[in-house]
Amino acid sequence: MTKCPRLKPADLPQEKYDPDNSGFISTERFKDLLEAHGSELDPHKLEVLLALADGNADGKICYQDFVNLMSNKRSNSFRRAILQGSRQLKGCSLNDEVGLGLSQRLVRHVAYETLPREVDRKWYFDSYTYCPPPWFILAITIAEVAVFIYYGFKLDRLVLQVSSPSFLKSPLPYHPQLRAQAWRYFSYVFMHTGIEHLSLNMAMQLLVGVPLEMVHGALRIGLVYWCGVLAGSLAVSVTDMTAPVVGSSGGVYALVSAHLANVVMNWSGMKCQFKLFRMAMALVCMSVEFGRAVWLRFYPPAFPPCPNPSFVAHLGGVLVGLTLGVVVLQNYEQRLQEQSLFWIFFCVYTLFVLCAVFWNIFAYSLLDVRMPPVP
Repeated sequence: MTKCPRLKPADLPQEKYDPDNSGFISTERFKDLLEAHGSELDPHKLEVLLALADGNADGKICYQDFVNLMSNKRSNSFRRAILQGSRQLKGCSLNDEVGLGLSQRLVRHVAYETLPREVDRKWYFDSYTYCPPPWFILAITIAEVAVFIYYGFKLDRLVLQVSSPSFLKSPLPYHPQLRAQAWRYFSYVFMHTGIEHLSLNMAMQLLVGVPLEMVHGALRIGLVYWCGVLAGSLAVSVTDMTAPVVGSSGGVYALVSAHLANVVMNWSGMKCQFKLFRMAMALVCMSVEFGRAVWLRFYPPAFPPCPNPSFVAHLGGVLVGLTLGVVVLQNYEQRLQEQSLFWIFFCVYTLFVLCAVFWNIFAYSLLDVRMPPVP
């Protein structure tokens, strides 16, 4: 996808556009600049910036916002200024455009899958360059499949690995007797009980995670994913104290539940095709995977007294997705540190982690929990 050259702040001296050093420029000067440099901007961005100028009731724009916008960056007040303006976006819908290449059609498809507002979809369509690619979800998926194949040959179990007596001897799964080994609260995502467990998780992880990462970036999606993973293992250590944990369901359910909640909260704005059917299918897949995990947890273990892996990590991931995850997906290209709701949920999550850590240190001995033997 060919991109137009990006204006630099050095090309926008404040003494020229804000001679009074007031921190603001008039909308008239802003429009003049857009007319002068319109050929250097993507057409959708030009349309959006004109909407900002026409919809600004104060007759002035913050100079720093002006520099950010012309440099292809969006300020925290950008969307609010557009939505509160009196002028609607002109031109055809992004979905009506023809003559697009394969990569452009893919980007447009992702925009309609994940973003509820046309202004965001057009901005994303013109901004996305496939650099960097959605590497996080692809890398974590490849690693999980590779680990499953490795242990499949090592344990001689390519279908139901949990049935092997050596399954929990790996350094990766979370085990209550080994909870002092802090990496296990994260590394358990690389182990799966069987091929059906791996397949369902990988399908949801790729179908939902890749589009979300293309829009929101690896940092934000990685934050939601790993917060879901940690919440899953800690939730098990608090509520299902004798059970081990394996599988990437904590992270996957965080992403999927955040996406589904975002779709529901912006139902009228989401223009993806067959959204009701696809949402129902996602819920079916989540229910099947969760039901499988519940059944396995209470099925007689192959090697008692150690119980089968817990299902509570799924619920921990869902709670992260419905809190932190929704805030991340609701604020496309907005600074999360400026969102009060983000800090509320982040503080609640941090408090939960601290309480769970103290629980793991003191509760097992105080409650005299009968622990399964070390694998």
